[in-house]
Amino acid sequence: MERLQKVIAQSGVTSRRKAEELIREGKVKVNGNVVTELGTKVGTKDKIEVNEIQIQREQPVYFLMYKPSGVITAVSDDKGRKVVADYFKDIIEQRVFPVGRLDYDTTGAIIMTNDGEFANVLMHPRYQLDKVYIAKVKGIPSRERIKQLERGIRLEDGMTAPAKVKVTSIDKKKGTAIIELTIHEGKNRQVKRMLEAIGTPVMKLKRERYGYLDLKGLNPGEFRELTPHEIKQLRNLAVTQTSKKSRR
Repeated sequence: MERLQKVIAQSGVTSRRKAEELIREGKVKVNGNVVTELGTKVGTKDKIEVNEIQIQREQPVYFLMYKPSGVITAVSDDKGRKVVADYFKDIIEQRVFPVGRLDYDTTGAIIMTNDGEFANVLMHPRYQLDKVYIAKVKGIPSRERIKQLERGIRLEDGMTAPAKVKVTSIDKKKGTAIIELTIHEGKNRQVKRMLEAIGTPVMKLKRERYGYLDLKGLNPGEFRELTPHEIKQLRNLAVTQTSKKSRR
């Protein structure tokens, strides 16, 4: 038996918080009866409806994918372009969706799941995990420019949190550099905008690590299932990161 809001969130219909709101509003039925009590528990044979639509209960699955360039981070695209969910259609029964986003031309680590509650924990601003990006940029940043990233950059939608920055290589002849950037936020095109703001536009970008998960053993377009231990560690890491940030 599991809590009703958790089952709804795991179905991918909505987040756990939104599921709780829907229950309070009387928009959830269990076996044909409206349920408004958040403590309600349900079993695998119970019929659950949200806004008169029966949810599809699936076994939760969790994958780490190496997203290639030229692929949309979505489950579908109205322009007919390839999306990350396409890689799973003929391999697993469950309908998975991406946790967060990577730009069309950005490669790297992305988590795919059908567990809405798990996705909400990883994406919620309170719980954001560190993500490591490797960027090839045009131009060679000065030490003062790097310090700007480390302090936080003012973008049009507000200040970014302080980032960890390391210049791993410089090509003076070509006028390019490789920068490792660690952030925990998820603003739209954030890494690209941060690097553009210091005068070093991105030429190529890869998300090397998500939390403690890296892409070792994977090629672009490939994925692997997360182990129960890795899933538990991600949840624990999110809580740990939240505690650290709240003490600052």
